[in-house]
Amino acid sequence: MAKKPPDRDRIVYSEFGNSEEVFERSVPDLPPNQQNLRVQVSRKGRGGKTVTVISGFQSAPETLTALAKNLKAQCGTGGVAKESTIEIQGDHAQKLLQLLTGLGYKAKISGG
Repeated sequence: MAKKPPDRDRIVYSEFGNSEEVFERSVPDLPPNQQNLRVQVSRKGRGGKTVTVISGFQSAPETLTALAKNLKAQCGTGGVAKESTIEIQGDHAQKLLQLLTGLGYKAKISGG
């Protein structure tokens, strides 16, 4: 006798309405000249590896991913776009500052 497959659509417990409703935070997609960015070199929590972190973005994730891809190509290294930051492997603070200001962003080097 074959077992009946479990019913995956069955709700066991739901405290707040329909579980299929997903609310996304609206991210204001500001133009580059209205964004204040911070470029910082960091090694904390990365096993001693140096990473340049650019924070303060107020743009859509797609825009951030495309910018990260462009910056990684310009620096010739790897990196990642996370939430409202871009991390580029290595110490590229000066180069990234020049690239970002060339693209119209207001950027400053932050930290030591």
